[in-house]
This record gives sequence, structure tokens and C-alpha cells, in this order.
Amino acid sequence: MTNLPFFYYDGDKVAFLAKGGIALAVDLRNHVYENALQQLDSGVLLFDSGGTLCFTNQELLRLLEISEDTLQGYSLKQLMRHPALKREFRSMIVQVTKAVLRHKLTRYELMDVSNRHWLITITNSVRMGGYCMLTIKDVSVYKDVEQTTYQQDKLVMLGQISAAIAHEIRNPLTAIRGFIQLLKPYLMAIGKEEYSRIILTEIDRANDIIYEFLNSSKPTKPEKSCMGIHSLLREVIMLIESEALMRGCQIRVLEESITDWQVAIDVKQMKQVMLNLMKNSMDAICESGKQVPGLIELAVKSTGEQLKIMIRDNGKGMSKLAQKKLFEPFYTTKPSGTGLGLSVSERIIKNHGGSIQVDSQVGVGTEFTLTLPVAQCAI
Repeated sequence: MTNLPFFYYDGDKVAFLAKGGIALAVDLRNHVYENALQQLDSGVLLFDSGGTLCFTNQELLRLLEISEDTLQGYSLKQLMRHPALKREFRSMIVQVTKAVLRHKLTRYELMDVSNRHWLITITNSVRMGGYCMLTIKDVSVYKDVEQTTYQQDKLVMLGQISAAIAHEIRNPLTAIRGFIQLLKPYLMAIGKEEYSRIILTEIDRANDIIYEFLNSSKPTKPEKSCMGIHSLLREVIMLIESEALMRGCQIRVLEESITDWQVAIDVKQMKQVMLNLMKNSMDAICESGKQVPGLIELAVKSTGEQLKIMIRDNGKGMSKLAQKKLFEPFYTTKPSGTGLGLSVSERIIKNHGGSIQVDSQVGVGTEFTLTLPVAQCAI
């Protein structure tokens, strides 16, 4: 009797006589299907007709951060208390189960505590012989791309609106302003000079709003020149200090910011960013209703290749939701705001090769951090 196994092949199955004379049969189709499921970039959970987990692929174990497959043989209810699963994943199972039972969903999206986006699909078909398959995929990257596309679409729309506003409104405002200035001597003669001042102020405010729209839709390339950061802070403070005093706010530069690191910036644009942030700080301080004096602190730190400018205040602060949407065009927490100032500021900083972050706590205050590359300038 030969030691070689005996094979029989019928197209779908292969039967062979193993050692000890035991006859075995392997379904080649199932083996191919299992390999295919293992190659998916989505995690797969397959439950049998009795509700017991009978298959998981390697991607699922990676997503759930489990080194070995200890999930098979558990029911859905038992998985909610499985010791190998982190709390956030057990919570995810509960959330998905409720959504499926209540609303009969076959597709469900959720975001976990780490701000990762997950897409879960449920397949429960008669053709599966009573089996139920769940797939889970981390779609955070796709969500980021989607959000970027959404922002770009809004900016395109903003450009179209800006062009119309500039043509239809700016020219009439210029004519109105000219006539009001001609009427100013007459208003002074009758003791109504205040009227002309108010009208001119409101016309200038309307022009500023139009300028913000135009600047948002057509960001100009920064014309960089080397400047010491200490000089920049000093000039910005000179421009805003009188307004700060009138609104009861003190501006303070922390001592560690004395070192005059060099940065390559468009001075006009960078002043625009810092003045916008500091005016927002003053608004937040005035709206906080606190009895303590308003304080705006400026600090600068160097990490060698990068320079960080911190602008912090003790104003009313903002919620996590507000922080998340803060740099979106048209989003504002102010009754009379346009929602463009911070959007413009972010684009200016990005055009300089830097970034802008916000950290805020309701009732405590807000800190903006501008990160810029350190310039190699000849002094």
C-alpha cells in the first residue's frame, strides 16, 4: 500500500485519504471565499442563523486592536461584555444594535471618542441562508477629503457672491459717501454733525464687509520680507492699544517673547491676522460679563525650525462644537459677524506655510496658536 494520499476531484470538492485511513473532504469554494474576505480592507463579522459569531477576518482584528481571534463562538449580546474589546468598541456595538433594531438600517455611520469616523453595513439576506454579515471600515480619511471638498465648494460660491457684491454695492456706496461729505458743512450749521459721522461710519463698515468677501474669495500670494517678531508685536500693539484701553482690556507681552526671532512674512497680511484675533479676544472679554479685568497675553516660542505665536485671553471661551467649525466660511458666534475673519486668517497663515490652532474652555478663555517657519534672514 502506497504512502501517497488518494485524491478525487469533482470540480468543487477534493476528497483524499489522509494518514490513518481517514477520508476528508474540503470545499474549495468556501476556501476561496474565505481568502477573499481576508483580503478585504473592511473588518468582517459573520453570524450564523443562531446569532453566534462564526467568522472574523484579520482587518477586523486590526481595527479592534486585538492580537488573536477570541471573538468566534460569542453571541452579539456576549460581545458587548467581551473582556478583549475596548470600552469604545463595546459602546459602538450597542449603538449599532439599537439603530438596526429600531430603524431597520442596513448602513450606519458613527464617530467615536477619538473623532474617528466608522461606516458599518449590515447584510441579512435569505440568499445567505440565515447568516448575517457586518462590515466595519474606518472612513476618517474619506471624511476629511469630503470636508475639504465641501469647503472648496463654499469658497467657489463665495467668489461668485463677492464679484456680484463688489459691482452692485461698492460703487453706489462711494457715491453716497461723497454726497454725505458735501452735506457735512450744512449738518454742522444746523447742529446735526453727529448724523454725518454715523452715516460715514456705517458706510465704512459696509465697505469693510465687502473687502472681507473679496479678500476671502481671492487670496493674494504673500509678498514676504524678513522681519523681527518682536518688531511685529510692537507694531500690532500700537495699532490696537487705544481700542483695548477704551474697552477695558490690558495687552501684555510675556517676557520670554523678547528674543527677536526673524520670520519671512507679508507684514500687512500678518498684521491683519493678529489684529483680527485680538479684536475677537476683546469681543469675547466684553461678552463674558466677568468682573475681573480683561487680559490679552502675547507669547512667542521657538522650536528651532518653527515659531509659535500665542494669543490668549480670559474671555467667555467657546464650546467644542464652535471650535470645530470656527474656520468655516460664514460661521460666526457674533450677532453682527460675517463669519469670514477667521476663515481669511487661516488661509493667510497656510499661504505662509504655517498653521493655526485654537484651544478654548467655556468660562475660562481662548488661546490661538500661530505656527510659522523660522526664516534664515541676513541681519
